[in-house]
Amino acid sequence: MTCRHISSTDLRPPTPAQSVYRDDCTQCFDSIDDPAGLDVCLSCFNGGCPGDRQHARYHSQTFQHPLVLNIKRIRKKIHRDEPPQKMSKLAISAETDEDRYETKTHVKCYECGVDDVDATSGNLQTVIQGVLKANTFARQAEVKAWEQEMVPCEHTLCLQQGTTKKIESQDLGHCSSCDLKENLWLCLQCGNLGCGRAQFGGVGGNSHGLHHADSTSHTVAVKLGSITPEGTADVYCYSCNEERADTELTAHLANWGINIAEREKTEKSLTEMQIEQNLRWEFSMTTEDGKELKPLFGEGFTGLKNLGNSCYLASILQCLFSLPEFRKRYYLPNEGPVSTSQPAEDVETQLRKMADGLLSGRYSCPDTDVIASPETPEVPHQKGLAPAMLKHLIGRGHEEFSTMRQQDAFELLLHFLKLVSRSTHPPQLPNPVKSFRFTMQQRLQCLNCKKVRYRSDEQDNISIAVPVRRITRSSDSTTAVDPTASSKVSEEKEVFEPVTLKECFDVFTAPETVDLTCSSCTSKSGFTKRNSFASFPQTLAINARRFELVNWVPTKLDIPVIVSETKPLDLTPYFSSGLQDGEELLPEDSTGAAATNTFQPNEAALAQLEAMGFPRPRCEKALYNTGNADAEAAMNWLFGHMDDPDIDDPIVLPGASASGGGIGSGAAGRQVSEESIEMMSAMGIAAPQARKALKETGGDVERAVDWVFSHPDDQGDFREGDTSTAAVSGAEDMAVEKEEVGSAELPAKFKLKSIVCHKGGSIHAGHYVAFIRKDVPTDDEKGIEESWVLFNDEKVVKAGSDVDEMLKTAYVYFFERS
Repeated sequence: MTCRHISSTDLRPPTPAQSVYRDDCTQCFDSIDDPAGLDVCLSCFNGGCPGDRQHARYHSQTFQHPLVLNIKRIRKKIHRDEPPQKMSKLAISAETDEDRYETKTHVKCYECGVDDVDATSGNLQTVIQGVLKANTFARQAEVKAWEQEMVPCEHTLCLQQGTTKKIESQDLGHCSSCDLKENLWLCLQCGNLGCGRAQFGGVGGNSHGLHHADSTSHTVAVKLGSITPEGTADVYCYSCNEERADTELTAHLANWGINIAEREKTEKSLTEMQIEQNLRWEFSMTTEDGKELKPLFGEGFTGLKNLGNSCYLASILQCLFSLPEFRKRYYLPNEGPVSTSQPAEDVETQLRKMADGLLSGRYSCPDTDVIASPETPEVPHQKGLAPAMLKHLIGRGHEEFSTMRQQDAFELLLHFLKLVSRSTHPPQLPNPVKSFRFTMQQRLQCLNCKKVRYRSDEQDNISIAVPVRRITRSSDSTTAVDPTASSKVSEEKEVFEPVTLKECFDVFTAPETVDLTCSSCTSKSGFTKRNSFASFPQTLAINARRFELVNWVPTKLDIPVIVSETKPLDLTPYFSSGLQDGEELLPEDSTGAAATNTFQPNEAALAQLEAMGFPRPRCEKALYNTGNADAEAAMNWLFGHMDDPDIDDPIVLPGASASGGGIGSGAAGRQVSEESIEMMSAMGIAAPQARKALKETGGDVERAVDWVFSHPDDQGDFREGDTSTAAVSGAEDMAVEKEEVGSAELPAKFKLKSIVCHKGGSIHAGHYVAFIRKDVPTDDEKGIEESWVLFNDEKVVKAGSDVDEMLKTAYVYFFERS
């Protein structure tokens, strides 16, 4: 039987701009490695599974795309006789698919019912070749995973070098302060050769290069063994405490008699060592007697493959999809696929795909491509799912999450919750982020006239500072940190007193004095300020901030935070009862500084930021760019914009001023452009919300859009006569939602559900894992017990004895109201 579609003019090879989904199904995680393979649509290049779920047939019938290329990949068997070789940057290109897999293909036509169409007939041959040669999401991620984007800094761009001289050759050169001949760093300013710190892999170092930088303030150095004839090398700026790019590296090396064309790379680069270091962070995978922890398989025990610096994403996803609200919203095994022509680009589809992958147990099974040998009889771990499509959607348009660099897991959580809130939710499937929402109330009281003001802010997380109490401190602890340093170097490590989570909340809610001028009595005596809970969420996400600014770089501190596994966290003492009998409210005042064309920062938030050590210009800019709301949002903005070239420049106002910070000042008097309101209305934002957001952000449309999504329950600013359908319906929707934000019922007790842990000196490096409390089979497999489960990328095991230690150093906590 022949197929009448093989000569269709619609059959064309994919263009470089088109995505070809030939790794896994766009609706589920069935892939080309499954027995049925994967069907790639030859019309739009969508990937669909031909197995029991029949997503390929559904796509063909829905969009009248009859022809598909079935691709089936069979892994060539390997025997694990020794630990797997560490992945390196070079290994990606050194081993091809042909080396690892046997691939079989055939063409099918769903409309004609032909399962083996002649691949050489009609227009098929060129189309098939194009599909097989095209890059896929997974391949692009694999290539980019180990690349780190380097940029120059003022110190490399304005480098002033000393008198020209010739350095000894790479075979004879040695550290100017010791006899080491490897791991040498050349100071590009004076030509001094100093050894680095000890590194992974047994490479020695005595930190003489770092000591030279400290004593001379010469900040830019290059690692000699990393120089390649192509002009690449590791360049490090000790002042920025970052690896940088040197646009004039060839000329700078020539100043010291080094011809870059004659160099030979002899040592690992910093990126290659960071890869190895990230893969070697030790989250114990063995029991106390040295046996490997037994892998867990089944529903709710599916791991996620590391796409290269994606452990921060995997850890957050595991924690979120273990919550009942996310399970109910996105795990819908009895419903058909979402109707969309681009499932890989649809947030709803990809979140359902992720829920099915993590929760169904369909993909949680031992890796059959690895055969345990007699020397390593343990059960192999699972392959893990590659969340490439969801990662692409999460990062789309985002400056950081669109890259393959390691990111802050808590920042990812906030971004992801915003993404979910922005997406559409049918009435029967409510937004799962609602369970995170609650109301914080700030109480200000004038020290002179005793009048008060209450301000409520709706939040979906809380970030609390951990008190710092040092027991010992290394003598060189304020020195810039070399990222090549090994955690095993025997240097004195700072030790901190343990802090309870309750103490963190005590500090967070404690009254404090702020310098503000009262709009009622005009006194400059100041105000007392206190933060309390006006309502509590069902799921409480807590970020424990263990950071300190060192040379304006946030540096992680290993402060133990004591959290009970069994005793609930009681937040009842931190509940606010609101306005009390006998309290007099401060009058509203729409005049004053807020009405002028200047920006008046929130003085309370400004004082907090300055107390952390940030310069005032940076604090003001951060408050301006975050809606002048609070210190927490501004601090997060600062951490993400430390390297901005204009970070210390004065604020440039686009139009009207942002919200004032004086007590009694407001946004009521500020005017906004009707054109701006119309622009935001075209985005689906109700006019009152748009008006309020524009007033709060100085008329900047881009910032106003962010403000709206950061304040989803704010009803907006209704002017007289504003009765448009969009305005009224939007207000009604928000009013209904506002009633459901959190609960004021007491007592407010929370049980720890999961944690995200991090190892490494910086939140933007190292490795993240998740520990989640789940019901697991007992050791004799005759019953069920509650236990901690470790999700370490694709590895899922019942946690060992290191849980207590991990609880003390967790970065993000998820509590459920009990």
